[in-house]
Amino acid sequence: MSSERLDLLDPTLREWDAVVLESDRETGIVLDRSAFYPGGGGQPPDHGVLLWGGVQTRIVGALKGDDVRLVAHEDDPVPPAGTAVRGAIEDGRRTALMRTHSGLHLLSGVVFRDFGALVTGGNMEPLEARLDFNLESVPEGFKETIEAACNVEVEADRAIEAYELPREQAFAIPDIIRTATNLLPPTIEVVRIVDIVGLDVQADGGTHVASTRHIGRMRVAKIENKGKGFRRIRIALEP
Repeated sequence: MSSERLDLLDPTLREWDAVVLESDRETGIVLDRSAFYPGGGGQPPDHGVLLWGGVQTRIVGALKGDDVRLVAHEDDPVPPAGTAVRGAIEDGRRTALMRTHSGLHLLSGVVFRDFGALVTGGNMEPLEARLDFNLESVPEGFKETIEAACNVEVEADRAIEAYELPREQAFAIPDIIRTATNLLPPTIEVVRIVDIVGLDVQADGGTHVASTRHIGRMRVAKIENKGKGFRRIRIALEP
């Protein structure tokens, strides 16, 4: 039996009831229903707690595999298989990561639309992140231009939708892969799509806010030259 991915069904969910399917200090805790995002696509895993029998187990990460395997804090007990638990996500961290992840998609969409550049790398933490682009050069005022264009899209309050498509249908969408290298494994038969309506459509497995206005004001903190043909754009979001 696999975990039901509540995080992808409803990214606003923060508390839910579940039953422990597997429990091991080394290989992690598997729940029948889990809203913990396990990490991937540049988005770090959620933190939170499991409450059971008057005990609290802090969740500090996740192990990747066929199931979402939760990593318990080393000082906390782990609930045995069969235990009914109440799961809770650390809301501040998750919400900040959702805003940041959506902000990166918005940035990617703006740079692709206005400069035709693809992403070559990236990283995010709550409310700050970076994307690398295959840009040969940048014009004068590029930093200010990108920041202004991003915030126009924030104010446009574009809907952000997530849905799944069969692989063949997904790859029929022009420019569905916005990275210079296609990182989608050939074994993936169903592709999850994140669509900033009217701006950006990408294959993506992360959690996102409902519209661009929920991202909040974006600031381009720095533009870095990372070698011939590569530029790094660092962003920060208002708290």
